[in-house]
Amino acid sequence: MAAKYWHRLGHERELWQQGIERVAGVDEAGCGPLAGPVVAAAVIFPFSWSESGLCTKLRGLNDSKQLTEEQREKYFAILTGMSEIHYAVASVDVEMIDRINIRQAAWRAMQIALDQLDPKPQHVLMDGLRVRWLVYPQTAFAQGDARSYSIAAASVLAKVTRDRLMLELDGLYPEYGFAAHKGYATPQHLAAIEKHGPCPIHRRTFSPFRPVAIEGELFPTLNADQRATNINTVR
Repeated sequence: MAAKYWHRLGHERELWQQGIERVAGVDEAGCGPLAGPVVAAAVIFPFSWSESGLCTKLRGLNDSKQLTEEQREKYFAILTGMSEIHYAVASVDVEMIDRINIRQAAWRAMQIALDQLDPKPQHVLMDGLRVRWLVYPQTAFAQGDARSYSIAAASVLAKVTRDRLMLELDGLYPEYGFAAHKGYATPQHLAAIEKHGPCPIHRRTFSPFRPVAIEGELFPTLNADQRATNINTVR
């Protein structure tokens, strides 16, 4: 195997060589948008890859932000179509995001995804900061989704899942253009908010909604379809 394909398995291989077989990469999608859930995914590559290396079909896998939509869909299909790869996907809805803040919500989604894996991971690789209350041994490092194939795989599963959810929510609230911007603060989205006001899947604790929330305006209670909550996908 070419050296460059080993490089992004370096963290996994180091743990595999210590006899830690179930190493999960975990990542989230959707911390920045003004609307919709935050989604996290956890991925465990087979221990046999400690000898054979990354499956050739996954060469080119990268942080989801560095891939085109077409590339993300391709890798999503490969990752979910390989029986030897174990993964789980979970989400936390806007109601909980507003209640506990987006960082805590993203970590909660990660915890849910990890807990769904069976058997459970022995070690977790994650992008960014350590989560002190996470019950699994962990290694966190900056730009992890570009330095670890496991984390990159998780980022792709989380991103594609969330994008598909936002496409569904676009059907409920077509006036906001969620299919195009996925809830991010684009000029199109901000103009729609200016014209129509917030809808039930907007995050009330995010600017530009926070002043309205402080004034005590009541918003509709979300039903299950609107919240797009409890997205649980496991293998």
